This record gives sequence, structure tokens and C-alpha cells, in this order.
Amino acid sequence: MIDALQAMASVLFDPYLVVLIFITTVLGVMIGVLPGLGATTGAALLLPFTLTMQPVHAIAVLATIYVSAPFAGSITAILINTPGTSAAAATTFDGYPLAQRGEAGRALGIAVVSSTIGGVFSVIILCIAAPMLARVAYEFRPPEYFALALFGLSMLASISAGGTVRNLIGGVFGVWLATIGAEPTTGIERFMFGNYELYEGLAFVPVFIGLFAMSELLIQSNRVNQLADKITMKAVKLPSREDYKRIWKTVLRSCGIGTFIGILPAEGATVASMIGYAEARRWSKNKDEFGKGAIEGIAGAEAANNAATGGAMVPTMVLGIPGSGTTAVILVGLMV
Repeated sequence: MIDALQAMASVLFDPYLVVLIFITTVLGVMIGVLPGLGATTGAALLLPFTLTMQPVHAIAVLATIYVSAPFAGSITAILINTPGTSAAAATTFDGYPLAQRGEAGRALGIAVVSSTIGGVFSVIILCIAAPMLARVAYEFRPPEYFALALFGLSMLASISAGGTVRNLIGGVFGVWLATIGAEPTTGIERFMFGNYELYEGLAFVPVFIGLFAMSELLIQSNRVNQLADKITMKAVKLPSREDYKRIWKTVLRSCGIGTFIGILPAEGATVASMIGYAEARRWSKNKDEFGKGAIEGIAGAEAANNAATGGAMVPTMVLGIPGSGTTAVILVGLMV
């Protein structure tokens, strides 16, 4: 045990590795803030460069991209209402309204702290209980995934006050969009209308940019001066003691949710963040604040989506089954 800890310490305090992690973190943030890109794209771009590295350094580079990009998506989600990654979509619900009130630094500070706690929590769980949790993930079959999908859709009803029917209609519409293209098993065409460019379904990047970036661009075009006056930030402001009292239960709850969702193959940070946000609102005593700048909403979404990263590594490392798209790239790097 002592020998293992000494070996771990020698790796962690390797100057070259520290510099490598710092550089990769900067790259991950740059990739994460660009709408439509994300950790999977970043890991795929850096994969060729890791082939000549030592195994420890290669894993560190890919893992750093995996962790930094989801957080970076919250930066644009808070500042311009356009999430850099799909995992940060839930952060826009309260992050952007808080920024409009002149508290962008506070919103980013809560996102930083919540993301850090979520990531550290999931890594600790990964180190302690990976084999046991992998067996849980292995036992998940289509009925369990179907139940989880229904649970996720039902969470839409509690995302915002007074919009239950609207949220459910939006969820059903999203499911319909996801069915466009050829059915993977039988090849049957669904809602293609003779357009074979839709054979593989709707491309993620155009849909993502259309839903968030273009809609926000049209909104801002009518009130540029008003927004410029409101969204100002001198520096990231870490949460106050009062903020910590309000969010600590939400963060811990979302850490558990994100880690569990991340363990399940093919789920991921986006699902985790939505459920984390919905649960934060469900347990909050101030439900009316959600959608208007509730710090619990930011904390719940960010803690969950970053906790999912460590959770997704459990089936990847133990079973060889990627827990997400990015872990699939990491698995390729481990096999080369």
C-alpha cells in the first residue's frame, strides 16, 4: 500500500506531467467554450499526439481534456446563454439570468466550485468502488434503460414553474427529432422524406447551434445595448459562506446523481446535468427562483455533469465498455 502511494506521488509531482496537464487544461477550456465542440472532439484531436507519449502522460492528456471541456461549456452558457457543450445546457437556465443581474462573476464562481467538487467526488468513488459499481452497470439491460429514459423525460415536468405541459411537449419533440434517419437495427427509413442526407440522423452541431446560438443571436439583436450594460464581470467571484450554506446539499446530491448516471454506458453528462438540475429544483425551498437566477440550479447542473466524467470511467476501466463518447476515445488510446 505504501509503495503504491509513493509511486502515485512520484507520478503526480512529475514536473513534465504538471506542465502537460496545465497546457491540456487550457486547450480543453478553449475547446469547451466553442459551441458544438466538446470533450469527445478534443480527445479525438489530441489522440494522435498521445501515441508517442508514455502511457501515463497519454492518459493524463486525454483525461484532462475530458474533465476540463464540460466545465468550460458553462462559461458561454452563463455569459451569452449559449452552452459550449450539451452538458452545460441546464446551466443556462439560471446562469444566464444571474449574469443579466450583474452577477456573472458569482455565477462562474459557483460553477467552478461545483464542478471541482463533482469531479473530485467521482474520482474518489472511481478509486474506491469501481469493481462493485461496474457490476451494477453490467446488470443494466434494455428495460432498465427504458425506465431511465422515461424518468429523464418525466424530469422535464419539474424543470420550470408553470411550464409542465410546454416542457413535456418539448421533450416529445426532441425524441421525435432523435428518431429521424435510418433505424440502426433494421435500416428502416424514418421521417427522411426521400432526403438521404438524413440517413444518419440530424447532425449534432447544426442542431445545437440552431437551438442555442442562433436563437440567442436573434434575441440579443433587439437589445444589444441593454445586455451590454447588464452583463459585466471584473473577475470570478468564489461563493460566499451564505452561498455555501445554500448549495452544499444540492452539490452532494448532484454528485451522487452524476456519478451513478455516468457509470451507465451510453448515458453521460448531459443526462446527468438535466436530472441534477431537476432534482435541485424539486428539493429547493425556493422553487420560484429557478429560471430567474437560482444558484442551486447552477450548482446542481455543474456538479452532476462533472461527476459523470469520473463515473463514466468505471465501466471503461473495469469492463472495457465506454461510458461515453469521450471514454471511447480514451479506450482507443489505451489499446494502441
